[in-house]
Amino acid sequence: MNDSASWPADLPIIDPHHHLWDLEANSYPWLQQEPPPQLVCGDIRPIRHSYTAPSLKADIGDLPVTKTVHLQCDWDPTDPVGETRWLDAHADTHGLPTAFVAYARLQDDDVESVLAGHAQFSRLRGIRQIMNWHADAVLTFGAPRELMRSAAWRRGYAALARYGLSFDLQLYPGQMPEAVEIATLFPDTQIILNHGGMPVDRTPEGIAEWRAGMRSLAVLPNVAVKISGLGMLDHAWTTERIRPFVLDIIEIFGTERSAFASNFPVDSLYSGYRAVWNAFLDIVSGFSLAEKRALFAGTAERLYRI
Repeated sequence: MNDSASWPADLPIIDPHHHLWDLEANSYPWLQQEPPPQLVCGDIRPIRHSYTAPSLKADIGDLPVTKTVHLQCDWDPTDPVGETRWLDAHADTHGLPTAFVAYARLQDDDVESVLAGHAQFSRLRGIRQIMNWHADAVLTFGAPRELMRSAAWRRGYAALARYGLSFDLQLYPGQMPEAVEIATLFPDTQIILNHGGMPVDRTPEGIAEWRAGMRSLAVLPNVAVKISGLGMLDHAWTTERIRPFVLDIIEIFGTERSAFASNFPVDSLYSGYRAVWNAFLDIVSGFSLAEKRALFAGTAERLYRI
């Protein structure tokens, strides 16, 4: 689909996974440290500038994005509620984001006070603590191996239900058995799997492991998935290169538990905002209008209660 082509008038978009940051006013260690860290998304120097709601609106352009969800982006870890406080004021001023997914270290003794601090804000919907662990240090995001199996972490996770919060789960396929345990033990907590389960290993064996893990998670009714961030894992992505992954995810989870998302501005390293949505639209061109509406807006609207 041409980037300049008009978007279907009957297909609104909700973007349920993006980030905002103000590097002049706030602290984001991963974006500001020298030298920049090596990460799965590659060289982050092009995004080491402030990206606020007006920046997002400029990228959205004339696309019919009606609501958005902000995902925590490693704000100063000594003040996790500060990010929610800043976002709430930012949303009051700019009208976006519609809802927030905040950060908490669930294994910490004081996690209840952190959750209570976040919960003061009506736009709060969930928590994300990035769980990615990998034998390759470049791919690890700082989480200890098998953190989800620790008693302290599980105590913190159990508290999410008391605050009516979902959990955005970001991990690698090798960690999916741990996630199955968590989803089974805590069936009342909605899990929203980030970035399509992050199929980082593109060997036949790696893809088979990812697909098997996705199927084991999809059996559990409290697990849904966001299809996003595929450019982080394939920096030379094209519509055709991501097509099999997108279609596999939808086949496994169904349109009612799958949601498209931009992962901007991180995915701006390898794509334009409209190009991401155009690629999704091209891939599901043969789907019914009801299926498309679920993928582009309805599922996200329900998951995040917006």
